[in-house]
This record gives sequence, structure tokens and C-alpha cells, in this order.
Amino acid sequence: MTDVLVCGAGPAGRALSAACAELGLSVTLVDPAPEECWPHTYALWRAELPASLGEEVVATAAGGMTAFGTRAHSLVGEYCVLDNAELHRRLRRTAVREVTGTVRALEHAGNRRTVRLRDGRSLRAAVVVDATGGNRVLCGGRPARTASEQTAVGAVVDERRARPLATPERGIFMDWSGAPGSDGSWPSFLYAVPWPGGRMLLEETALARRPGLPLSTLRGRLRNRLRAAGVPLEEGTHEERVRFALDDPVPESRRTVPFGLVPFGASAGLIHPATGFSVATVLRLAPLVAGALSDGLEHGPVSAARAARSVLWPGAARLNRALQLCAAEGLLAMPPEVVPRFFDVFFTISAERRHSFLTSTSDPAGSRGAMVELFRRSPWWLRHRLVRGGLLGRGVRASDRSGGTRAEARP
Repeated sequence: MTDVLVCGAGPAGRALSAACAELGLSVTLVDPAPEECWPHTYALWRAELPASLGEEVVATAAGGMTAFGTRAHSLVGEYCVLDNAELHRRLRRTAVREVTGTVRALEHAGNRRTVRLRDGRSLRAAVVVDATGGNRVLCGGRPARTASEQTAVGAVVDERRARPLATPERGIFMDWSGAPGSDGSWPSFLYAVPWPGGRMLLEETALARRPGLPLSTLRGRLRNRLRAAGVPLEEGTHEERVRFALDDPVPESRRTVPFGLVPFGASAGLIHPATGFSVATVLRLAPLVAGALSDGLEHGPVSAARAARSVLWPGAARLNRALQLCAAEGLLAMPPEVVPRFFDVFFTISAERRHSFLTSTSDPAGSRGAMVELFRRSPWWLRHRLVRGGLLGRGVRASDRSGGTRAEARP
């Protein structure tokens, strides 16, 4: 029997497996294809990159990013696109036993958990980690409701051809300029980052919508946008497709702790509900969760699971998520034509508060401060929309009901 069985070999599962192995725990990692590298693009701000990973995991970086609502806003900080193959290699540990298989069910008896695989095999462990992403195979599956989703379709083109839209030196965080042919429906924006080999990823993204904007719609908008800018798409161009839920609920402790089951990554609701960021969060939290598991196992699997969950979702993090969910719902309630003008105001708030809201999982003071500053900077017509949509009011009231942001943020 192993100490920790991690189900899912995405960045979250890999990071936690490596962190547990480094602490001397016996670890098994199970996934349908553990050897395969991840196909999606992962990016983060340079300041979020864990020093332990080294510079080699950065494939390319833009010295700065620009955001457009109806006008340009310069964002401070280097924005890095990760080298998935190098990150995959650095998160592999020879001490981790890797099993190829598809997880089907979890059984428990005393201090032992048994994971049944589709082919009939069984794996036993003291603690089981569900890192199966939005499928939440062991945490109850996908919620029975229509999720708010982020969807995107991207194309990789030669950087010289991409220059009418973006350059490798300065990428585009979001450009809400109307995509040709978007016909006044829910808006999407252009995201552009440097890509290895002198190329650029140009991606048409619907930040959040319930349900998500269809990929076929985004594909058409991207082609129209590129055609209008004189950026040709060659036959066989690599296309990236993105679809994931933003507002999955945090798993309830009563469903996970008693049976020694710990959700991690998207299974634990660690995707930012307003931006979709996640990789920096799981890379930062993996060593902390591993430490909690190591210490907790001295007192049994239930204690270990409880300790891990306290690291993932302390009170400050839960409050912060409530604030961010309120902000996301407020954005979903806005008329499509208002969204670009809303972001014009958002990108004028202080860089510190803006960065805290976009990246932090456990800084309710920063998120609340960003929301209040946004309201103060907004013209009256936008203030009306913010209050009517609940972006400000519900968030501030949630903070007040929780005993105050300052108290919640204390360690």
C-alpha cells in the first residue's frame, strides 16, 4: 500500500506527486497516458514562477503585455509561456510509481482506500488525491448545472506575419476590439503571446459565458480578425482549442475529508473564476499540500486529508473566491457592448490591486480593494451597471458577513 495515490497526471497531479516524493512519501500516479505531455498553453507572470523550477521551464516571454478595451493600457511585468515538455520532465520523479489506467471508483475501509480501475485492477493507498480536472472522477463528477465556461480557439503563425496584431516583445493580454463578424452577440477578445520557434499564438477568447461560446463561433471570429489585419493562415496551421468551467464549486469537506480523499487542481476548484488562471496556483500550493499530507499521515489518513484541505481552502481563500465569483457574475450580467468599456476602467486601477485580483487565491483584502477602487473610478453609467449586476454590492456584503476582510486575511 502506498502513502499517496494521485489520480491524474496533469500539471496539478504531477506537481503534487513530485512534492510528496521529495518529502519521502511513497507515491503512485495513475493516468490514462502518464507519459504524454500536455497539449495546452500554460502561461504566468514571471513573479509567479516558483524559483525551484528554474528558468528552463520558460519557453518564451514577452517583456510586457498590452490590454485594449476601447483604448490601450500597458501592463507591467514579464509574461512567460511555459515549456510543457521541460515542465513535464522537471516534475517527474523516479521515486513515483506511474500506472497507466483509467480511474473508475473509490472504496474505503478503515485506514485504507482502494481505487478501482476500468480494467479491473485495484490500487491501494492511505490518501487518495483527485487531480482528474473538471471531470472530478472521485469527487462526485461534474456539477449538475450549466457552468460558466471559458472557451477559445487559437492559431500559431510566424511572428513576422503576426506583427500587424502583436509582437514577441509585447504581447496582448486581451484586445476587446470588435472581431469582424461578431454580430453584436457576446464579445470575445484577442490574446497573443510569443511561441517557440519565432512564432506567435493568436487566440480568440470568450472570457466567461454560461454556457461557453461555441468553438465554431470563435474559430470564425479569429479567421475574420486575422483576415482583416492581413494575417494569412496557412493550411495545416496548428490550432489550439480551449474549453473549461470557471465556477465549479469548492468540494465540501464532509464529502472528502472523512474518507481520506483530497481534491487538487481543477477538481478542487482552483481555477480563477474570473480569469481562468490556474497553473501558477497549483505549482505554488503543491509543496504546501505535500507538507500537510506528510505531517498529517502521522495521525492517520483523515487527519492528513483535513490538513491538506486547510492548506487549499483556508477561510481567507474561501472569502476571496466568493468575491471573485461575485465579480464574475457581475461581468456575465453586463450587456455585450458594455464589456470593452468596463475593461477600460478595470485596467486603470492600481497595478498592485489589479494583479492581486487577477492572480491571488487568498487575498480578500486585495480583491475587495480592487472592486471598491473600480467602483470609485467608474463613470455613473458604469456604477449603475456594477450595482445592478451585483459585481460590487454582493461582493462587499459577502466580505462584511464573513467578519471583515482584514480579519479573514490574517494568518
